[in-house]
Amino acid sequence: MPSKTEKLLSLLNGQPVIPVLKIANVADAVPLARALARGGLPAIEITLRTADALEAIRRVAG
Repeated sequence: MPSKTEKLLSLLNGQPVIPVLKIANVADAVPLARALARGGLPAIEITLRTADALEAIRRVAG
């Protein structure tokens, strides 16, 4: 069984770009992450530049 690191590397190697998101409205986080995943970009980076960033990460991860 692949390790977590191996799974992550496989995911990142199979994706041409990593979208970097600045979430201004936490309600947009999950729909945006789902849309990106459906479009072939399942790995994203959410910046910590807004007050709601950590909550956005929690919701997307949950």
